[in-house]
Amino acid sequence: MPDDVPYILGHSGAELRRLKLQAAILRPITRRLLLEAGIRPGMRVLDIGCGTGDVSLLAAELVGPSGTVVGIDRSAEAVAAARGRAGALGRSGVAFHVAEAEAFDHPAPFDLAVGRYVLVHQADPAAMIRAAAARVRPGGAVAFHELVLCGESPTRPPVPLVSQIWDGVMAAFASVLPHPDAASRLVEHFHHAGLGTPALFCETPVGGGPDSPVYAWFVQTLRSVRPQLARIGAPVPADIDTLEDRLRDAAVAARSQVVGPAQFCAWARV
Repeated sequence: MPDDVPYILGHSGAELRRLKLQAAILRPITRRLLLEAGIRPGMRVLDIGCGTGDVSLLAAELVGPSGTVVGIDRSAEAVAAARGRAGALGRSGVAFHVAEAEAFDHPAPFDLAVGRYVLVHQADPAAMIRAAAARVRPGGAVAFHELVLCGESPTRPPVPLVSQIWDGVMAAFASVLPHPDAASRLVEHFHHAGLGTPALFCETPVGGGPDSPVYAWFVQTLRSVRPQLARIGAPVPADIDTLEDRLRDAAVAARSQVVGPAQFCAWARV
């Protein structure tokens, strides 16, 4: 992420709780990506833009005690949180560093480099893919998990409150992200990175009924981007403290299938 692109979600306690919920929703999708990219016990994995460590910790489970995972992020706050989580879990094979992917130097190449929600922040997504590939041994793999941050809500039947939240979140990200559609252009970006056409799949989180975590995910994300919405003068649904309950009630009453952002995953051999 270039220094002039603000990270609008921040690192507050509420945002860390949102990330924990988001990680639980995304875990099976990212796990599938790692497995399809060939992760196995004993591997060395680099997690680019590791944030608070969710992908790193997932990768550590898959490489086992004989493997190594290194997570890097430009945010010292995020790295500190990731180190604390790994320590609490007793994950000795995971290390975290404050570093940019382009400048990160490590004495040994990795078997796999992975990034989740990284390319949307890049001024040049292909350059980030190339930087990841440069840290992987020949025959290793580069994998990215991205989300689509543009377009209208696909929830059906439509629920006005869902659309308000969706539009607010999309407006906040569109105001700062260089490539909110990076997920929809993974073939293009991998091609420009010199890796050819990647293997691809897409999965979409979807919820319905009163017990879905999607309602909390939507509202917590809106809460985290509220400062950016205020900066750009965009509207925010009122009474945000009751918004999750109202959203759930409205969606359940409408028998709606509440659809989250599409998640595109791609990987290629180096």
